[in-house]
Amino acid sequence: MRRKILGTVAGAILALAAGLVSAARADTVVLVHAALLDGSSWSKVIPILQKAGLKVVAVQNPLTSLADDVAATRRAIADAEGPVILVGHSWGGSVITQAGTDAKVKALVYVAATAPAQGQSVMDLLKTAPPTPGGAEIKPDATGFLAMAPDAFVRDFAPDVPAAEARVLAAAQAPIAASAFGEKVTEAAWKTRPSWYIVAGDDRMMPVSLEQSMAAAIKAKTVTVPGSHALIISHPKEVADVIVEAAKSMAK
Repeated sequence: MRRKILGTVAGAILALAAGLVSAARADTVVLVHAALLDGSSWSKVIPILQKAGLKVVAVQNPLTSLADDVAATRRAIADAEGPVILVGHSWGGSVITQAGTDAKVKALVYVAATAPAQGQSVMDLLKTAPPTPGGAEIKPDATGFLAMAPDAFVRDFAPDVPAAEARVLAAAQAPIAASAFGEKVTEAAWKTRPSWYIVAGDDRMMPVSLEQSMAAAIKAKTVTVPGSHALIISHPKEVADVIVEAAKSMAK
């Protein structure tokens, strides 16, 4: 009888240990930032994801071309532990559309993001929708890199971010090569991966109607958050909640 009890206890301990090992192999969320921002733009989302038990990596895109950003994202995917939930904000949506065909990627999350079809570029998408106040404020410098004047950035990119914080983001902008917006994706990962899309309901950078039509086109599970293009900064919990939902869905 004593041996039987000890055997049962030992079995329970082994089962618990196996559960802990399984928990340690949680999905990795790979975050891909927007044009004009960098990986630190996810700083409010990351702690929420980590608290939920997810591993997190934020890519630092060079923003020199679509190909370069895809390469940076693929390196992050290759280094990630376990299955990957790939998340793209704004321009990052084009990047994850191309890079998300990697076998490790199990789901895609678009945050106010471009979701091109195979053979489409960002410019192709924008031509299908009306202009926005913020879009008109993105201007090239003498070397062909796009950025916004600080006042325009605060007003149109991040109007629901505290003004002092928005001014810091404006000062720390990461310009993107204008030519990147003309590069066409050659693969569309959303065709073969379950997708989620967060529409920024008060977006002044990308037409809300375009976000809605892209979400419908990729058959994404769609959530609308009443916030600006800078949702990941102004509404981090709502963004993180959708990413966690995607991770849980993949674990079933």
